Amino acid sequence: MHTWTGWQNNMAKYQGRTVKLNKPMQGDVKKFKVFVRNQSTGNVNKINFGQKGMSVGRNNPVRRRSFNARMGAVLDQVKGQKTLSAAYWSLQAWKKDFKL
Repeated sequence: MHTWTGWQNNMAKYQGRTVKLNKPMQGDVKKFKVFVRNQSTGNVNKINFGQKGMSVGRNNPVRRRSFNARMGAVLDQVKGQKTLSAAYWSLQAWKKDFKL
């Protein structure tokens, strides 16, 4: 495992451009995207998640509880670094304080 100097910097190069790490933003392929550093290889990965055109119903407690019950089991099956999975970021998007 690599140790990174300046890990709190939160900026990295991805395909020749500087991107902010661990900050979800509007996506191009999917509804959202986020750039995450793979801790085992040191590479920056782009994680796409969410379906375009669908609303995130996080203000409805019943919908939020149902989504968390479904996706929590999916996240439990993820091996290794959780932040490299779309399931992790989908669950983050359903939290009330999720900002773009």
